Amino acid sequence: MLPILVLLFMELPFSAQGLFQVNMETRCYWRRPLVFSCTNWLEPGANFSFQSLGKSLGCGMMITGQKASSHFLMGCYTQISTGWYKKMGERIWSPWFIKFIHSRGYFNIYTKFPDEKSLSVSHRDAGVNYGKTAGPDSQLLDENSLDSDFPEMKSLSTMKKYDFCFREVVSGRIVWSLNDLGSILPSVQKKEAVLLVSLFGVSETVTRNLLCHFERLNIWNYIFIGPATDFLFHLAQGGHPVIDADGFLEDIKSFKSLRIQESNARLIKEILLKAYVVKKGLELGYNTWVVDGNMVFIDNEFFLDPMDNFYAGESLDLFYVKNSPSAHKIWTHDFLHDVAAMGDKIALPSDTVNFASVMAKLVGQKGIRFKRIDEKSFGMKIGNQNLNQALETNKKVVYWFRELDMNSIQKHLQEMSLWVIDNDSSCRAVVCHNS
Repeated sequence: MLPILVLLFMELPFSAQGLFQVNMETRCYWRRPLVFSCTNWLEPGANFSFQSLGKSLGCGMMITGQKASSHFLMGCYTQISTGWYKKMGERIWSPWFIKFIHSRGYFNIYTKFPDEKSLSVSHRDAGVNYGKTAGPDSQLLDENSLDSDFPEMKSLSTMKKYDFCFREVVSGRIVWSLNDLGSILPSVQKKEAVLLVSLFGVSETVTRNLLCHFERLNIWNYIFIGPATDFLFHLAQGGHPVIDADGFLEDIKSFKSLRIQESNARLIKEILLKAYVVKKGLELGYNTWVVDGNMVFIDNEFFLDPMDNFYAGESLDLFYVKNSPSAHKIWTHDFLHDVAAMGDKIALPSDTVNFASVMAKLVGQKGIRFKRIDEKSFGMKIGNQNLNQALETNKKVVYWFRELDMNSIQKHLQEMSLWVIDNDSSCRAVVCHNS
């Protein structure tokens, strides 16, 4: 069996012995001890593993904090790295390297080659870590090791990847065209529902914070849409499905010969692209939630299938379209052409011009009933004023306008314990759920 590619949150491998498995919902904080349920579910002769630590079966995660005393590793069975840190403290580099890998979402190859052969070897010479030379910890794999029985290593593009909770990570899901959208949405949907998250006007830091909340709430049926940036493609490489708005727009314009009015062009393009995603979702039989990325979800209860076919916010940019006869009747190519031709026809206050409010207006003009979200009871809006706010009870989301500065956003969310990323913009906790 061949090596697999996994997210490295743990210690580097020396000799492959076992895998870890989380059998229950587990919240693993960087600054708290954690316990995993481990099992040896490698079949005999397998040439890969998820993790190994020294010569023992083990699994674990680095715990970090502001003080040196809080940097330690915790896990189950014999944890070699924990012993290293307790004995040598800041002299070892492993915990810092693990944190570096985690904060950047990098991947690492784990192997289990025959005869304890390895792609790299620690010679364990006398020095800071060893009082005397201990010799190599494994045998280096070389060309003489490659006999007829040696398995062929797959290319990186075909190797499977797994995250810390052993969910498979599917990289490279990028939508550039309508055809791409039709093939990727089925891999996104969950219970025939899709969450379309807009990254227009959303910072990288806010997006990373939102992703941590998605993990906490076990939300995985999302797809991001935003401009073609390095960050968008980085998200795709990390396993998050994305829509390249620039490429997608060019495909739509060439396919449908759309003429977008120059006035309000940026806003109309954003709205049009989202409307096309909704249409494709309806064609595939999916319900679609369209939300702005400038918000934090408190819980996921509002994703329970609403009774109404259309559900719209106003200042809160949240819109729901149910896969229903009335939605199919209105969401036609003619409807999308009307969106593209809107231009100066948008007559709404500037602070409420968003996808939800514009779609609600158009749907209403077609004589279709929709339910308006009671924003005061549903969500909590933050702004430049009213710092030191506590999170109000029974709220589903906390949201803000694009114009709010990053410092104010972070301060507000910290006060509500909703800022859940560290200085490296990585999640302070890794949360595993039952599959």
